[in-house]
Amino acid sequence: MKRTGKVFILFIILITGVWGWNTYGKSLDLQGLTQTSPSKMKQAEGVHIQNLGLTGSVALLIDDRDGTILYDKNANKRIYPASTTKILTTLLALKYGDLNEEMTIGDEVNAKVKGESTAYLMEGSTYTLREILAGLMLPSGNDAARTIAVNIGKKIAGDEGLSQQKATAAFVDEMNRYAKKLGANHSHFVNSNGLHNRNHYTTAYDMALITQAAMKMEGFMDIVSQSSYRDKSVTFKNTNMLLDPDNEHYFEGVDGIKTGFTDEAGRCLISSIKVDGRHLIALVFDSTKEDIFQDSTALLNAGINYGG
Repeated sequence: MKRTGKVFILFIILITGVWGWNTYGKSLDLQGLTQTSPSKMKQAEGVHIQNLGLTGSVALLIDDRDGTILYDKNANKRIYPASTTKILTTLLALKYGDLNEEMTIGDEVNAKVKGESTAYLMEGSTYTLREILAGLMLPSGNDAARTIAVNIGKKIAGDEGLSQQKATAAFVDEMNRYAKKLGANHSHFVNSNGLHNRNHYTTAYDMALITQAAMKMEGFMDIVSQSSYRDKSVTFKNTNMLLDPDNEHYFEGVDGIKTGFTDEAGRCLISSIKVDGRHLIALVFDSTKEDIFQDSTALLNAGINYGG
């Protein structure tokens, strides 16, 4: 693995907020955002890593230790999240479910779109929630996303007799409610998998808030940090090449989190790494197949070299 490049840092930049956001400093302090309206947050001075030359049109790098924003490229721009949506799906599954509980797969897994990613869950089979989440987050199975929406949606509604359609609607409603609770006020979700819909959108800032919250859920990092998942029932391979020691894009120390792709969203990746007592989170959206991992590596290297 190479950690190269000397990062030029511009100190003491006065930042003007967008939509009332404090764009730097501690603007992504999760506790503050859940308790304080973003429009009332105090502006602050901070640092901004410059000139990374990323292909992705939107990018964000934060230090999760205190929420400091280290790099911002159009991070308040509305984007399509593609399968990074599944971070929020997993967050809610962990909030309302139990990793060891068993779920029987219904015919929701058959509602497939041509060419979509799948975990190949079989109708009528029974899996633990842990297995289903592994199928959701590693191979990015849309079938797993639909199963979670149905089963967790019934829990959220408190009605195990709900139809698949109503249970899914209850889950999506909770996605939007919970996103707003986290301060992700510029997002709207219409499904649990991230398939394109013009009304399914977010921003890099909002996805950073959602990701921070998910990372605090017990079991989340255990799942997303694995390059593969195997047990007696299933085998899954992670689409995040930064985690694969046998891949040219492998980045030692990376511990997650989620890839995404649709034609409209482009290539997306949210990745993270612990270094020197910090937990860096790098978000890249609307990149290319050739450059998404290089973009993410450049962000992570910049954060490591910055030092904090």
